[in-house]
Amino acid sequence: MRRALAVAGLAAESGDVPVGAVVLSAAGEELAVGGNERELDADVSAHAEIVALRRAAGVLGDGWRLPGCTLVVTLEPCAMCAGAIVASRIERLVFGAFDPKAGAVTSLWDLVRDPRLNHRVDVVSGVLADEAEAQLKGFFESRR
Repeated sequence: MRRALAVAGLAAESGDVPVGAVVLSAAGEELAVGGNERELDADVSAHAEIVALRRAAGVLGDGWRLPGCTLVVTLEPCAMCAGAIVASRIERLVFGAFDPKAGAVTSLWDLVRDPRLNHRVDVVSGVLADEAEAQLKGFFESRR
């Protein structure tokens, strides 16, 4: 999570909301990182999770599936990202801060563990949540 927080800081430096993500292999090795790049790329889908998943798939070179991998992200994923997490076959999701306005893993919905879907993800929540929340709050306070 500390690595994801550092990546989130880089996203903030480029004007994006500070969210960072890291994809780990089944062996626990870092495959890829991603920060929010919506402002940087003018791309609505360039959330940290999506960026990291795309890069990890490229590293593995095995198409779009990431079986056995873990995604660590500083903020609870939204519905778009939760859907991508399920589709990529990520095994485990670890996130920091809860997102009461858009969270689709615990706060508003639980898309990644929905029994109606063909894949379910193990979830660990609240890891370094205070630090992740402080990073986000600091970013938005500096914008006001």
